[in-house]
Amino acid sequence: MQNTYIETQQISFEDFKNNILEDYKLGRISREMSLLGRREVLTGKAKFGIFGDGKELPQLAMAKVFKNGDFRSGYYRDQTFALAINSVSVESFFAQLYADTNFEREPASAGRQMNGHYATRSLNEDGSWKNLTEMKNISADISPTAGQMPRLLGLALASKIYNNIKFEGSDKFSKNGQEVAFGTIGDASTAEGHFFETLNAACALQVPMVISIWDDGYGISVPTEYQRAKADISEMLAGFQRKEGEKQGCEIIQVKAWDYPALLDAYAKAEHFARTESVPVLVHVIEVTQPQGHSTSGSHERYKNETRLKWETDYDCLLKFKEWILNYSIEIENEDVLLVTSEELDLIDKECKKIVKDGQKKAWENYQKTLSDIENKIIPLIKNLSLENSEIAILLQNYDKKIGKAKKDIFHLVRQVLLVTRNSNSEIRNNLLAKYSEIREIEQDNYSSHLYSQSKWKAANVKEISPIYSDSSETVDGRVVVRNNFDKIFEKYPETIVFGEDAGNIGDVNQGLEGLQEKYGEIRIADTGIREATILGQGIGLAMRGLRPIAEIQYLDYVLYCLQGMSDDLATVQYRTRGGQKAPVIIRTRGHRLEGIWHSGSPMAGILNLCKGILVLTPRNLTKAAGFYNTMLQSDEPCIIIEPLNGYRLKEKQPDNIGEFTLPVGKVEITKEGKDVTLVTYGSTWRLVMEAAEQLEKLGISAEVIDAQSLIPFDLSQDIKKSLQKTNRLVIIDEDVEGGASAFILQQILEVQKAFKYLDSEPVTLTAKNHRPAYGTDGDYFSKPSVDDMIETVYNVFNEVNPEKFPKIY
Repeated sequence: MQNTYIETQQISFEDFKNNILEDYKLGRISREMSLLGRREVLTGKAKFGIFGDGKELPQLAMAKVFKNGDFRSGYYRDQTFALAINSVSVESFFAQLYADTNFEREPASAGRQMNGHYATRSLNEDGSWKNLTEMKNISADISPTAGQMPRLLGLALASKIYNNIKFEGSDKFSKNGQEVAFGTIGDASTAEGHFFETLNAACALQVPMVISIWDDGYGISVPTEYQRAKADISEMLAGFQRKEGEKQGCEIIQVKAWDYPALLDAYAKAEHFARTESVPVLVHVIEVTQPQGHSTSGSHERYKNETRLKWETDYDCLLKFKEWILNYSIEIENEDVLLVTSEELDLIDKECKKIVKDGQKKAWENYQKTLSDIENKIIPLIKNLSLENSEIAILLQNYDKKIGKAKKDIFHLVRQVLLVTRNSNSEIRNNLLAKYSEIREIEQDNYSSHLYSQSKWKAANVKEISPIYSDSSETVDGRVVVRNNFDKIFEKYPETIVFGEDAGNIGDVNQGLEGLQEKYGEIRIADTGIREATILGQGIGLAMRGLRPIAEIQYLDYVLYCLQGMSDDLATVQYRTRGGQKAPVIIRTRGHRLEGIWHSGSPMAGILNLCKGILVLTPRNLTKAAGFYNTMLQSDEPCIIIEPLNGYRLKEKQPDNIGEFTLPVGKVEITKEGKDVTLVTYGSTWRLVMEAAEQLEKLGISAEVIDAQSLIPFDLSQDIKKSLQKTNRLVIIDEDVEGGASAFILQQILEVQKAFKYLDSEPVTLTAKNHRPAYGTDGDYFSKPSVDDMIETVYNVFNEVNPEKFPKIY
């Protein structure tokens, strides 16, 4: 068991003094970073700045109890903490401010995130895991306030799981579950639902978590009393305080941001509770100041009166820390000994200014060299072209006049020059074009790589293993296929866990996990409360710590509750860290074609457009779903698998190699061959399309039916284009609303696959109505595409082509 801060702090006076002065120095360095960072923005060298000034002291105290293996899930004010655990340097801080795309200089995001967003690199360059127990870990920050909270739940819960589960390689992620997850949040953001949902779940699950609330009295300009039912969040949450003997609730500690000894004591206690008792702890840090206001977007003088501004000056945590240091004395051998003199602190202040200025200067020089390196490759070529073209000479003159150039300006110049010289085939122009293409590829990678995995474990690389059938293969309910497949998964992959509403004791509402909790235990097959946002967040945090979570959202309609986390957090993990972190969560849900207004929706457009970065898989039956689970558990990418809600009681032949067969992502399946028209569909609608296709045959129309199966990625082999080369007509049938998934599929076929040139008729989409599907069998018939709708829509295409052979129906 790891020792806690309380158990280890017995030191000599000299060590005590050095610790104090080191904290003071780090605090001053952080403050100077904030001050100089603001100036860099206001002088035009950076676009935007948001800083952690005023919060230095509590973050120094938090850093003292943060150990190797621990995780932080915080927000954009934590630069002092990041500095204290050596995940940020002065140079990397300013590199991020300037959006330097070199990940060695800016390891958190390689210039993709605005300043103040921190992350450590959990992965090696090949995408494999580092040993996370040997480093202090920061899960990549996001800007949406309180959006970091759901992920925090999973980071903390992982320790509890690792305390009960071991598997090959698990020692890289945990040492017997002794790690603590630390969260930080601004006081105003505690009004967000994500905060309450996370704290509620943490108190129910009893996980080792410490949440720090930085309470500066405002949410930008809005005072605390407008944010919540009670201005004092500690008072408001008093009912969450745990009672002796109960395994529910949390500890609540309130402490002033400028009181150094009290802060050390508060965080020592918080760590002790969390690490030794697996109890969530809320540290409410009050009387926090914000010396420069919210951000560089404006001044806090606009909304704080003179009394408040004077109080903030008087109670600046670093000023109060300095006062405490100068007033501190201890009696040694009957003589009062001071920690340090005022002159010594002044020297430290001066040294800190120089350290920050030197770091900023180095970061700026590195960033400028990136630009000059591009210029040196491009500008000489443009100058050569300008000798024979006055229009290019003018473009070059205008470029030279620009102050504070960016890559955008260089690329804009090149593209203008290439446009001007479009009729030329000179060697100089060709050289410019070649160099531009080379640099463009590099910069495109700098800004657009790692939306999806680029490792050998990406889903598209998983080897396809077909299901095997024999005369002895059983015909069973679809739910039995997926249940038996899950049984094999949990036997094969001890790091895999599943959780969700009703997923545990009753084996999910459709019995796809029937009996598995009894076999594998409550840790691995777990029930949760009704809390979709934190079910997802639980999955993200667990995946970031090396587990393989399957986060179950009971119905597709309910995914809307966690769509923000899917879009802002999960979908961007690899992208926003440029391959530095990953969270291969499998979101399990079910949907489509149930007869209920809130249980049969198809919000596919939102998922497809808001969640780029997450694979979207839409199996038509439970055998296909099982194949996708087997594939994705060999991959390092997140996905959502939408099981067909009306398929659990339909009969399917169970493969003999259950648990082993895989279904490739991005591969369509032609389920009926035809020569006249291509019908593209997916999921539950497929069965109806097949029925319609059989009836169309009787009408003289030979329809080829293609099950897309996987929407992201989509038809990597472009088999739909090959089908259209034969049929020359396209109908997309989808139960999303108009302009939803059908529009996405159409764009992929026409623009990506360039299949428009093979069409002899206008492509047609058949979708659901633009309202929620009405209740009941009749509601489904009149709200979503029916077999009759499908037959008539396809028939009308041929009526237009040959009205004599295919006269109007009505």
